[in-house]
Amino acid sequence: MTTTLTTTPSRPAPLAAVLRTETRLFLREPGSLFWILVFPTVLMTILGLIPAFREADDALGGRSVIDLYVPVAVLLAMIMAGLQAMPPVLTGYRERGILRRMSATPVRPSALLTAQIVLHGAASLGSAVLVMAVGRIAFGVRLPGQPFGYLLALLLAVACVLALGATICALSRTSKVATAVGSVAYLLMMFTAGVWVPVQAMPDLLRRIVEFTPFGAASQAMDQAATGDWPGWVHLAVMVVWTVVLGRAATRLFRWE
Repeated sequence: MTTTLTTTPSRPAPLAAVLRTETRLFLREPGSLFWILVFPTVLMTILGLIPAFREADDALGGRSVIDLYVPVAVLLAMIMAGLQAMPPVLTGYRERGILRRMSATPVRPSALLTAQIVLHGAASLGSAVLVMAVGRIAFGVRLPGQPFGYLLALLLAVACVLALGATICALSRTSKVATAVGSVAYLLMMFTAGVWVPVQAMPDLLRRIVEFTPFGAASQAMDQAATGDWPGWVHLAVMVVWTVVLGRAATRLFRWE
């Protein structure tokens, strides 16, 4: 007598299934993909085509304006992802009752939140690689002289912007409110990141103030790593404090329905 053993194929983990689904939906949004992955590189390229921006400037420590704008373009992608793309999506899910209905299924709503954070974080990092590659190939911008310090500053900046985006989601009752609040935060963060005026070129008093904002600190830390120095511990600490404070606020205030 023989016994036949049958095995049941293992089911994918809920988070993996949600991540696959959210990835497909994310890839169907050309607007978000453009603003996160393409626009920062396009902006940097336009600035790099200005001859004066490619010339070394003694006031900038012998570097050119385009050298300073590479980390700024990297931060711009993060700001787009965390403040413009992610909040309306999550708030829209809550507004339509999707998160509430998910609470009655094996897939917890937290899996959807985690998937969104992973997706937008990965898109930000992908944009960073594209910006640095184009900056190096097209305009001869040097790769970071302190790669480990640059990576640390980059990851902390991603964590900070996603924590800020999650806080906006927690405070916004509707997707329209999330878009409005995200737009205001977006403009403020673009200024502190140095999109209009590089942080290094700001007046001393303004630069000192900006350095205590999430992206002012990130811009300075990444710039220091780009020149070969280890990022300032104060700048790294500023990003850690902002991430912890915003993360705790988002956790306490976030409602699934």
